[in-house]
Amino acid sequence: MAATANAGTERNSAGRVTGDREFPDAPAVNGVVRYWAAAKAASGTGEEPYRAATLAEALQAVRARHADRPRLLQILDHCSYLVDSDPVGARDHASVRLTEGGSVEVLPPFAGG
Repeated sequence: MAATANAGTERNSAGRVTGDREFPDAPAVNGVVRYWAAAKAASGTGEEPYRAATLAEALQAVRARHADRPRLLQILDHCSYLVDSDPVGARDHASVRLTEGGSVEVLPPFAGG
């Protein structure tokens, strides 16, 4: 029996997100989200933990956690992301699996070259 956790996200009895996922059986893992520059200022922190299976899930949790910070929510739409030091680029965030003890770097656009 699935219960809705957030709008558009359902979790099964084991707490795993189900539904529109690239990896429906992937277990959630623990890691850290690190914010840089304007994202750091808008989030009010330099880093925070995540528990998610994919980058899309981690970012969904960040958006839910910081729903009261509209500037951060805007910035997230324009950021580049590194997962375990690898650029995500144009890949669908739901297709980017996270690793136990891994990191997600949130890099807003930088001025200059």
